[in-house]
Amino acid sequence: MTSYRLDQDEQGRPVLWTARLRLRLPAMKDLSPGFRFWSSERSHMMGGPWSRDQTRDAFHDLLDQWHRHGFSLFSVTLHGSDTAIGGIGPFFPFKHREPELGWSLWRLADEGKGLAYEAAAAARDWFFAHSGHKTAVSYTDPANARSHRLCERLGGVVDPRAWCPDAEPTLTYRHYAPGHAPADLSRGALA
Repeated sequence: MTSYRLDQDEQGRPVLWTARLRLRLPAMKDLSPGFRFWSSERSHMMGGPWSRDQTRDAFHDLLDQWHRHGFSLFSVTLHGSDTAIGGIGPFFPFKHREPELGWSLWRLADEGKGLAYEAAAAARDWFFAHSGHKTAVSYTDPANARSHRLCERLGGVVDPRAWCPDAEPTLTYRHYAPGHAPADLSRGALA
């Protein structure tokens, strides 16, 4: 059973459908709702708050990653709406050594409903099926227990040996493509 249905937009770019969500490539109209989140205190465990310029630069980098790699964060919308409620999926900025699976829901009202899991599972499954990559990481703030639970629900395991792009303390989870987890993987963490 797959976690998504694959479709294409009018330019032939991937669109993922889940039970409640649509994951599409980012569009300029997503910048404002994204900025409301990234400029707020809610983004503090993900490197924020950011200025409008920082948000715009990050947004343009995501679009560039789609051109460079054929993947990056998707903008997530609810069925029947084209208003983005978050950015979720694999991304691979220049400062990283490997792809990261990341997520942010931009409205507090959308949290706690399983939407981040639903979108992240679909994006992860699509990424492993279409990119050729066999692993991805999730860099999390050590205090971000909600992200840790989501990583574990997605099957991620703590990888204390993973390279980290920032000097800040980070708890890194590793996600494996089906059939590519080490045989001796201990439950919950890499040795």
